[in-house]
Amino acid sequence: MYLSGIDPQTFHVTLANFNRSRTAVAIPCDEWEADESASLKMRLLEGRFLEEMRSSVCSLVDGVTTNPDEFVGWFESLIEWGPGQNHPLFDWLADHASAEEMKWFLTQEAAGEAGFDDLVAYTQVKLPTQAKLECARNYWDEMGRGKTKAMHGPLLEAMVQELQLTPSIETTEWESLALANTMLGLATSRRYTYQSLGALGAIELTAPRRAAKVSRAMQRLKFPRRSRRYFDLHAAIDVFHSRAWIQEIVRPLVSSHPESARFIAEGALMRLSCGQLCYDKYSQHMKLRLPAISRKKSVVAEPVYA
Repeated sequence: MYLSGIDPQTFHVTLANFNRSRTAVAIPCDEWEADESASLKMRLLEGRFLEEMRSSVCSLVDGVTTNPDEFVGWFESLIEWGPGQNHPLFDWLADHASAEEMKWFLTQEAAGEAGFDDLVAYTQVKLPTQAKLECARNYWDEMGRGKTKAMHGPLLEAMVQELQLTPSIETTEWESLALANTMLGLATSRRYTYQSLGALGAIELTAPRRAAKVSRAMQRLKFPRRSRRYFDLHAAIDVFHSRAWIQEIVRPLVSSHPESARFIAEGALMRLSCGQLCYDKYSQHMKLRLPAISRKKSVVAEPVYA
């Protein structure tokens, strides 16, 4: 692999810190040329990483249909057979995890959160009108429809504060950082616009099931109700977001640009594969005795980051 010899934890911590810096609000400075040169080096490494990710899913993308109706059916079917779907980790969390184990899981998830609202904002630039409008509607929901207390990002932050979690890049498993690094890399690189749309659509499609089980675990452990509002919300609203994303973005783009089907599929599978890596790592960390997970269509036989 292109990063042979580089520890994946080191790479993804470095890339995550770079991403934090490059997306932060800043001011002009005398060192801007040196900063741009350093930024280029990291973006090249990021690009090589994303290309490796694309290669890892190519076997599942070959032969994907460009017929809009058939592609929508294929995309929707990811919820059943896509990498990481029906992972037993979430039933275990819902029914058996201790409060300490649940807080560790939530800390990993919070630290690896890339910020769906910002990802949508980056991705919608110069999209066709119909797709752009759906991104706008989705973004408006992320913004709580103008109400601070309903904004999705702050809801996650409220959970962190309520449960006194301390997420940080340096203490987060590299698999979780890789997920966030992948999402931001796709969203901020215009050459991966279709992949980003596919990855964001895959989140909307698959999040409700996981969110419902995480919420169930938090209820069982008697975590404060307000601490699970983020998951309660996504268990419900993402069902509608998914339908709209597919009908207003995926179908029209494939209809007007059939070649985009492959790239949308790549993005969806890249996101789901990153998720599977996380769930496997979380299960390993918590020493779960899980039943064998079917990998008939899994694409992550080995990490592509090392």
